[in-house]
Amino acid sequence: MRQKEMTVIKTNLSHQIKTSIKYIRTKIKKFTPEIGIILGTGLGKFSREIEDKIIVSYNKIPGFPVSTVATHKGELVFGKIANKPVIAMVGRFHYYEGYSLQQVTFPVRVMKALGVKVLIISSAVGSVNDSCPCGMVVLIKDHINLLGNNPLIGPNDDSLGPRFPDMYDTYDKRLLELARQVSEENRIKTYEAIYAAMTGPNLETPAEYRMVRIIGADVVGMSTVPEAIVAVHSGLRVLALAVVTDLATPSALKPINLDEIIQIANNAEPHLSTIINGVIAKL
Repeated sequence: MRQKEMTVIKTNLSHQIKTSIKYIRTKIKKFTPEIGIILGTGLGKFSREIEDKIIVSYNKIPGFPVSTVATHKGELVFGKIANKPVIAMVGRFHYYEGYSLQQVTFPVRVMKALGVKVLIISSAVGSVNDSCPCGMVVLIKDHINLLGNNPLIGPNDDSLGPRFPDMYDTYDKRLLELARQVSEENRIKTYEAIYAAMTGPNLETPAEYRMVRIIGADVVGMSTVPEAIVAVHSGLRVLALAVVTDLATPSALKPINLDEIIQIANNAEPHLSTIINGVIAKL
């Protein structure tokens, strides 16, 4: 790629971020969020926990993608949790929707530019580990990227992050410790899991679940990893949690019903909310 073309691509991303921020600032004025939260499948009700809300719809923000998933509402919610300024994405974007990984992770760039320092990512996952049954909240400690792509591919904008970010501490150890403490204090059983990211939108075949288990993952999902990579590239601390909505171990594998997945996620939301609220209060 020619240097001029690379410069244009980098400039476009920076320009898109600034354009989105300019519009958002007209709605939130001088409010500066310090904590970003991405709410995944069945977990959108957590936004009710936010006080002094300011809501900005995705479809009003210049350059912002629009969620096409029926269970994802599609709005940024600004406000406070435990008197800490936060921004929550009620609905995220996925690679399988046809967006590039750069588009999928664009909101993380916007959060960083708004002032966010900590990113909390939530999702729904399938489990290939009997220690992670349906309804359990898992704390993500590492990941395996099986998307066949990476949101950092292409020219690097040094103003946004380094060319070769180190991923050793992708999931912040101090944040994980806080999540453990909150779970223990509230008697919520959790499991520290390795997350394997696959593209979807189809759920995995029995052979794919077996492969994921063999290579060392505990859970599998269609999100989280791209956002975590860009968060690290941006210098954000990351905590990722997930609700197990289906069990895909050899003895439990069966056809999956999407309505059941959403219901399990909804039922587990109070535990997830308790952990997120507790961690934010301790920050």
